[in-house]
Amino acid sequence: MPDSTSRFRHALIVGKFAPFHKGHMRLLERALAECERVSVWVYSRPDFPHMPSPLRRGWIRELFPARLFPGLELLPDAPNPPMNDEPDAVHRAYVRRVLDGWGIHPDAVYTSEGYGDALAAELGAAHVCVDAARTAVPISGTRLRADIHTHRQFLDPAIYAHFVQRVVLLGAESTGKSTLTRALAKSCGTTSAREYGRDVYEREDGHLSPEHFLEIALGHRALEDEAARTPGVNRWVFCDTNAATTLMWSYLLTGTALPELHALADACRARYAHTVLCADDLAHEQDGWRANAAVRTVQQGFIRQELGTRGIPFLEVQGGVAARVAQVRAALKL
Repeated sequence: MPDSTSRFRHALIVGKFAPFHKGHMRLLERALAECERVSVWVYSRPDFPHMPSPLRRGWIRELFPARLFPGLELLPDAPNPPMNDEPDAVHRAYVRRVLDGWGIHPDAVYTSEGYGDALAAELGAAHVCVDAARTAVPISGTRLRADIHTHRQFLDPAIYAHFVQRVVLLGAESTGKSTLTRALAKSCGTTSAREYGRDVYEREDGHLSPEHFLEIALGHRALEDEAARTPGVNRWVFCDTNAATTLMWSYLLTGTALPELHALADACRARYAHTVLCADDLAHEQDGWRANAAVRTVQQGFIRQELGTRGIPFLEVQGGVAARVAQVRAALKL
């Protein structure tokens, strides 16, 4: 029996949660407030290749952690679910059969959908319908999937970050990477990740070890991830340099590099949706830390070799800041 403060003993929520949006959060919050225990079952067939069910369960667990919501249970994948377009009766029978096998017998079903009454009846449970008209949270998974960026306000930043793509800007010293990174973020109304290497280089007064270069690569990735979750991010994060360039610097300045840095450099192939190479056609500016223009040419050659060796396509931009912004925007179809 439910305790005196709970409306139900055990609630069930079933859905695709693709993606897990604020309407889903409202539904789950209501169930958690009214029930001693809440089981959430994430399933879809076909599944969503770019956000498979383990990822979607992870989103729920991140926003509703066990230490704060001990009554929440995330159910595992079940074998051979029916196709999404099968009749509702087929889905109801499947849900009942699997739950019986798991020994799960809820006394309430929480939904925001029209199928809720029939599903609850199939399970011998009460149905609690939450915001079926979508007045409190006017969004659905279907609308979100159709245009995730336009409707991003209906996603928690931790979840929207999954759909944000990274654009990395590469180039030797004094090729305008940092300036262009900031300019692109401003032009596109989004966020950027600065070069973390300068932070460590200045902190250590230029005396760097292979361990420092691993720290730089890890710190830079953390800045990128932070930028992808920052309020105001929109579609892209523009990133000033990457781990492959950090690998180059480790060899140039220490003669070696740690295996972990090599692994981070290898990951650059898949981490960035677009790679931009800043041409060395700008006047060399000495800021007290940089080498001379001749060394810049050598650095640029190494970066080109790195891109070619890894088979990474790139856009080379030239000219002033405005011209470079226009070239990148055109490549992004903005």
